[in-house]
Amino acid sequence: MAQISWDDFRKVELRVGTIVEVEDFPQARKPAFKLKVDFGSEVGIKKSSAQITDLYSKEALLGKRVLAVVNFPPKQIGPLMSECLVTGFHRADGAVVLAIPDPEVHGDGEAASEIENGARLA
Repeated sequence: MAQISWDDFRKVELRVGTIVEVEDFPQARKPAFKLKVDFGSEVGIKKSSAQITDLYSKEALLGKRVLAVVNFPPKQIGPLMSECLVTGFHRADGAVVLAIPDPEVHGDGEAASEIENGARLA
């Protein structure tokens, strides 16, 4: 496994976003959805293609919180210009499980607080 420096890691903008739109992507080589993800006022809404159709329906994805890299250069994927990379983990069968932020974080005696869209991975 190649090692990277701390400075290399700091260049990666991994941010929390909420999926606000999901469409089929029949032009993709492998089954995929077209997503629009809201990363808050600083980053805005970005488009992505995600090969996550094995485990997720369009309805289940709408409103789901995700972690994505938002500072890659745009990449043409068929007719879609992808602007971010939604992250996940491959299972042994090849299906992708999304990397998501913990939905409820409790402090000492405090109510649950949600991470805001656009929050950067610490």
